[in-house]
Amino acid sequence: MSLLIRQTRVVPIGGRPAPAGPVDVRVVGDRVVDVAPQVTPSGDDEVLDGQGRWLMPGLWDQHVHMGQWAATANRLDLSSTRSPDEAVRLVAAEVGARRGGAAGMVIQGFGHRTAAWDRQPTVAELDAVSGDVPVVLISGDAHNGWLNSAALRLLEVSPREGVVEENEWFPVFARLDEVTTTEEGRRTAYAKVLDAALRRGVVGVRDMEWADNATDWAQRSADGLAVLRVRTATYAAGLADTIAAGRRSGDVLDEAGLVTMGPLKIISDGSLNTRTAFCNDPYVGDDVLEFPRGRANNSPEELADLLAQATEHGLDVAVHAIGDAAVGIALDAFSHTGARGSIEHAQLVAPADVERMGRLGVVASVQPAHLLDDRDVTHQCWPDRADRCFPLRSMLDAGVTLALGSDAPVAPLDPWVAMAAAVHRSGDDRNEWNPAETLTVAQALEGSVDGAHTVSVGSLADLVLVEANPFEAGESGPDVAAHLRSAVVTDTVIAGRLAFHLG
Repeated sequence: MSLLIRQTRVVPIGGRPAPAGPVDVRVVGDRVVDVAPQVTPSGDDEVLDGQGRWLMPGLWDQHVHMGQWAATANRLDLSSTRSPDEAVRLVAAEVGARRGGAAGMVIQGFGHRTAAWDRQPTVAELDAVSGDVPVVLISGDAHNGWLNSAALRLLEVSPREGVVEENEWFPVFARLDEVTTTEEGRRTAYAKVLDAALRRGVVGVRDMEWADNATDWAQRSADGLAVLRVRTATYAAGLADTIAAGRRSGDVLDEAGLVTMGPLKIISDGSLNTRTAFCNDPYVGDDVLEFPRGRANNSPEELADLLAQATEHGLDVAVHAIGDAAVGIALDAFSHTGARGSIEHAQLVAPADVERMGRLGVVASVQPAHLLDDRDVTHQCWPDRADRCFPLRSMLDAGVTLALGSDAPVAPLDPWVAMAAAVHRSGDDRNEWNPAETLTVAQALEGSVDGAHTVSVGSLADLVLVEANPFEAGESGPDVAAHLRSAVVTDTVIAGRLAFHLG
């Protein structure tokens, strides 16, 4: 299998120089074998006319929940709600619209953020408008579920007055898809979001779904549904089975060679928007929290034990840690066990821990688009520490490797959106939030290509052609962010195979 890309211009990545003018790029198998002003085609080459477009390594999203992202299209959008009353009105309208429709249909919603609400929601107010129609409303950070009584019964959750949170919620969330979606519906939804990812130049994802990801993705690959590279995470509940199966990070799990074993994922604390992220100092302006500093989901000893088990059996680790106390405890565990891997989110970090991440070689798996959503609630809940949130540039300066992602469905599975947020930290007309923490386009690109560099001989043939040079509008600022968000991908190549072509 060979592919010849004619007359393309190469984007410099990772400080490696690019050819000065247009070149031909020849791919054999999954590697680039020739880059020159003119390459003579062989009879076996598939020829792709680059037409002067820009060639770069394919993009990765290093943190997605693919099943939840696939399901989001069929969920009620609650992202604009500012109170429980607004959310209840949307649910009531949806219940009314579905009356006489499919019996037993579960209404799902996604996107509300309760930290900014003046009160917390109740089961009773959902019951009042929904009756026996199950309703499951998933918070915008996916860290809790607001269910009515019918949904609590359906998902076998004990009765309660308020939401289902954190460790109790995650296994419920994992079962939601099983009880609400047919296999055909699930396949259709996956195919849709995978196609959309290819159209944005995505060649790979780390899937953090709450599922048996290794088995599920191997089957999807056998069925022809795995069209891009997937690194599959396991959670602590599946660790024993993963060890028993002998799966180690990097092991290939499918015949096509696209699905590999990823990390052990551990959710060590909560989130800002549920006010459960574990912090060194209390949340501000709320005296009724049961846990004023948020809370840890594992003791330090439990966390260190999980990291030690993973390391012993060849697994990298991905530790979700949003609050600065959680980040510090996670770094302690990395230091004590010698584990390899990442801190997921690293949203609020003590300056000393930024430096410690660099020394320990712990990757910061970050989601820049979250800062657009979290800016206002940060100044409400963490106004005394807002300058330490999303310290992207500080981490780079400390020698920390950044790996950009979305946490889809929390943000769209679109690396161009993540990069735009990283280079211009504002989602509206306000000035940038903590502008000293802004990345350049070069840095954002480098954090989005899974360690790849400027396309050259020997490069992995996971490639993207884009209409415009990503550097065309400059290095940072609102115009640069707009330029990145509007990027047009014309071709996506995975393992030397043309996976998407804009006709």
